[in-house]
Amino acid sequence: MEFREVYCVNCKKILGRYNTKFYSEEKIGELVNLTHATHIRNGHQVSIRKFEKS
Repeated sequence: MEFREVYCVNCKKILGRYNTKFYSEEKIGELVNLTHATHIRNGHQVSIRKFEKS
């Protein structure tokens, strides 16, 4: 299964993991803006990366 992780570089932790089957890249971008906006406002660097779990 393929996932996309929302990762905060400053905190060094995963903020969320979303299945690519149900969440498109656009939908994950919306979730980042809504749910993880406090990290961005605090000047943290948030990235979206692929993660594959077997």
